[in-house]
Amino acid sequence: MKAIVVVISGRGSNLEALIEAAVRERWSIDPGAVIAAVVSNRDDAPGLQMARRAGLATTVVDHRRFATRDAFDRALAVAIDAADPELVVLAGFMRVLTPWFVQRYAGRLINIHPSLLPLFPGLHTHRQALGAGVRVHGATVHYVTEQVDGGGIIAQAVVPVLPGDDEATLAARVLDQEHRLLPRAVRLLLQRRVQWRDGRVLVDASAARELALLDATTLPECRQPVGAEALAYGAAP
Repeated sequence: MKAIVVVISGRGSNLEALIEAAVRERWSIDPGAVIAAVVSNRDDAPGLQMARRAGLATTVVDHRRFATRDAFDRALAVAIDAADPELVVLAGFMRVLTPWFVQRYAGRLINIHPSLLPLFPGLHTHRQALGAGVRVHGATVHYVTEQVDGGGIIAQAVVPVLPGDDEATLAARVLDQEHRLLPRAVRLLLQRRVQWRDGRVLVDASAARELALLDATTLPECRQPVGAEALAYGAAP
C-alpha cells in the first residue's frame, strides 16, 4: 500500500478534499494508496482537528522550537519518514524548505500554489493577478525544487477574473478549483501516469486531459463532499 503524507500549516481544506477523494474513489483499491499521516508545523492548525476526526495519524513539528531552518527541516523529515511515504504533499504548508529537504524527497514532493505558474510565484498571488490585469488566474500543482514555486508543472486549473473581483472573491474561486485539482493530480501520480524523470515531468497521453481543468462554470464540478470529517478514514461512502 502506497503511503501519502500531507503537510499543512492551516485550515486544511485541500487536505479535506484529498480525504474525501480517497474515500469516494476508493484509493485503497486503485491506486492502492492511503493517507498515512498528516504533519503540521503549527499545533493550532485547524486541519489537524479535521484530520483526527477522519481517523488520521497526526504529528506536530513546531518550527518555533528550532534555532535554525535546517534543524526544523531535519525534524520534519523524521516525522515524514516514519510513514515511509511514496508521496509527500504540501497542502497549504507555509514554510520555505531547505535544499537538503527538497533533495531528500526529490521526485516525490509536490505542492499546490494559487496561481498559474510561472506567473505570480510567492505570496499575495491574487493581489498580483488583479494588479497585473490578467483575464484568467488559477492554481498549479508542481514538483518542489530548490527554486521556490519553480518546479516542474504537473497540473493546472484556470478560472476567469471577473469584473468587480477583489482578492477574496478571486481567492474563493481559485480554492474551489484547488479542491478538484489536487486530488486528481495525486491520484495520477500514484498511478504512475505522471512521473518525474531526469528533471522533467512525463505525462501519459491518457492523463493529459485530466491535468488541465477549467472553472466549474465550464466543466461540471467533480468534487462531491461525503462528509469526510464524520467518517473513519477509508470507510465506504
